[in-house]
Amino acid sequence: MSGRLFRLRELGVLARLGIAGLVITMLGGTAASGVYLHMHHGDRDQREGLTIDDVRAHYHGIVSPSPLLESLESGHPETLGDRDRALLVEWLGGDPASLSLRYDDLDLGADAPAEIIAVGCLECHARSSSGNESAPEIPLEYWDDVYELAISKDIRPVDGEILAASTHTHALGMASMGIAIAVLALLTSWPRVLVSMLLAGTGLGLVADIGGWWLTRMNDAFAVVVVAGGLLFSGGLSLLSLLVLVDLLLPKPKAASTETQG
Repeated sequence: MSGRLFRLRELGVLARLGIAGLVITMLGGTAASGVYLHMHHGDRDQREGLTIDDVRAHYHGIVSPSPLLESLESGHPETLGDRDRALLVEWLGGDPASLSLRYDDLDLGADAPAEIIAVGCLECHARSSSGNESAPEIPLEYWDDVYELAISKDIRPVDGEILAASTHTHALGMASMGIAIAVLALLTSWPRVLVSMLLAGTGLGLVADIGGWWLTRMNDAFAVVVVAGGLLFSGGLSLLSLLVLVDLLLPKPKAASTETQG
């Protein structure tokens, strides 16, 4: 084997099992990180489900008024009475924690937001609405519908010191993990062009992911860079790991077997 690098396929059974166990564990950690993202950041934008707005909220912050409040203040709907409009505006501008409590407060009677919305809005904003002015795609029939449009958002980004510490930890850990898998992948018998392309995508993905954190902090438009980079890195790393695992299952080359016996 002199004059060239050995291949993973030339290793003994025990060495192969050990490397396979390490790679499988790393794949499990990668999957766990995805679950953690959903659990820890899935409602960062105050809505369920992991979306790009969660990335914007975490690294840049989100400040946006209630869509329903903006609509009312712009004069929509034109048929809503001034008193009812003022009551809804007052409700939406109050304490966010009390929005649901006051929504259908029986003590308010016909002045309860739920009653005003039912009379003044559901003609156009019910799921069964029809006609030129109707908007069934923006339903206001139930509190869950209204809540999505009633809440104003003022989400502060992660503290700068915490982001710096996270960058330090993730950059060193993820880059080290990527280098380890890269070395193993280069020792497989897969075509060098395939491995090289996956390595390029994995490395550039990590740069985009972590660099995108700081870019997004300055401008939330870069949130797409974080998402794209994260997908590229995790996808590339997973594919490289699978190439390594498959290579470890292949039999030893005949030449290597002969040399080992000799």
